[in-house]
Amino acid sequence: MQRALMVVGVAVLLTLTWAVGSGQVQAKASKKKDLIFVSAEDAKFKDVIPGVAKAVLWGNHDKGPYGAFTKFVPGFDAGMHTHTNDLRIVVLKGAYLYKDDAGEKRVGPGQFIQLPGGRKHWSGGDKQEGALFYEESSGKFDLIPIK
Repeated sequence: MQRALMVVGVAVLLTLTWAVGSGQVQAKASKKKDLIFVSAEDAKFKDVIPGVAKAVLWGNHDKGPYGAFTKFVPGFDAGMHTHTNDLRIVVLKGAYLYKDDAGEKRVGPGQFIQLPGGRKHWSGGDKQEGALFYEESSGKFDLIPIK
């Protein structure tokens, strides 16, 4: 009796594993992945707030994972704030300025910075050139001001 229950349990487990695995394969197969190619010069930027414009390249920065070109006007000051999700940034032109309790960073062309979600920081654009950078996140974008 105990052996029969064990055999039934293993059969049920294998069936569930197969069903879940098949569903994942079908879900992956049904999601078409397109090639994306966008030049920063040709991207369609939209003003987000005064001093900041974004060109979302993939995903939806209001709802979930995304990648975007972002521009800060010269001297842009975002103030002290946090983000819920990690942000990864690669600067293309100008400089992205970053400051937290550990110090300051000037992130220039060809440099990368990852901002951990929840970390209190200040950010802005170079006073002369502003900043143009690619940013991406595995979650939606938000900016939570610190008072």
